[in-house]
Amino acid sequence: MILEEKYRMMQRNFRNFAETEFTKELQEKLDREGGFDWDMHYKMAKYGFLGCKLPRQYGGQGGDTLSYVLMVEEFSRICPVLAIYANTPNSLGSGSLLIYGTEEQKKKYIPQLASGEKKICFALTEPGAGSDAGGVLTRAVEDGDAYILDGRKCFISGAPVSDYAVVYARTNPELKGSKGISMFIVDLKLPGVSLGTPEMKMGINGYPTSDIVLEHVRVPKSELLGPLDKGFAAAMKTLDGGRLGVAAQALGLAQACLEEAVSYSKERRQFGKPICRHQAVSFMIADMATEIAAARELIYNTALEKDAGAKDAPMKCSMCKYYASEMANRVAAKAVQIHGGYGYMKDYRVERLYRDARILTLYEGTSQVQQMVISGNLLR
Repeated sequence: MILEEKYRMMQRNFRNFAETEFTKELQEKLDREGGFDWDMHYKMAKYGFLGCKLPRQYGGQGGDTLSYVLMVEEFSRICPVLAIYANTPNSLGSGSLLIYGTEEQKKKYIPQLASGEKKICFALTEPGAGSDAGGVLTRAVEDGDAYILDGRKCFISGAPVSDYAVVYARTNPELKGSKGISMFIVDLKLPGVSLGTPEMKMGINGYPTSDIVLEHVRVPKSELLGPLDKGFAAAMKTLDGGRLGVAAQALGLAQACLEEAVSYSKERRQFGKPICRHQAVSFMIADMATEIAAARELIYNTALEKDAGAKDAPMKCSMCKYYASEMANRVAAKAVQIHGGYGYMKDYRVERLYRDARILTLYEGTSQVQQMVISGNLLR
């Protein structure tokens, strides 16, 4: 796709910020120590990145989906962690609020997300409800002017640093499967809410993940988000945008791997010449570049189709997530292979990129779930 000048300008701005601010030293520190860099969070808020795709009337920048995709891609090209910092408030964090929130809820929460004043996370997954999101066991029981929530969420990205969570809970136990589930905006400072110890992860170590435990948490009825008993459909709509964001994250990471591989292959000499002059290496690089180009076209076009309201846009989002995440893992593996033994060492950037890539086929719907969504749309 040939980008219009306004998008090329955005692309340059995103790239310049990432290259300048998210330094190698900071990336390595976060990978080594974990945690969350609040200075970077507030700096991104200052430049409007946390509200890139949020409506202007709620304090956002009013950008379209292609702008959002370009931002996530360029940030992930420097480091996937940086992409998640910006992705969450623009995607899973705000998605359900934008689609199903009342005007009062939107005015209350979204400006705080765009400004960086508050953070929100998306709490769907449970120990027994991962790919089978309809297996949610967290309960919400009506009690006067509130609902009482009990349950446990796991693998919740950003939970340790969030102020709120969009929590999915079963409000009608008589309805089986995906029916009878509702959404709630839960203040994580409420009595009865506790967080697990941040998980020790293979990669993406600069964005903490933990359990959220709910023990008789009283949530006002005003914090019910969307229609009662119909939260599962809301989750699926929210995940459409999230999957496109993960695809853009995969695209940026793959591009970084390609750049590292090309640079190294020109410098490393074996058998009297740079290894890029050996056909085995040059063909791997050709494969990497071709797969990245194919993913980029699919993702950019899907972003346009999503905003145009194309009927098959949800399926295309799954295609993007499925193809780009698998592609990024193939490209990262080739980048390590081209580096040889050095690619296995932490001194080289591809070692971290390889670890970071592995989550892409898992979160926001595994590759197998995407295959189910795609085939389900085609075969119904």
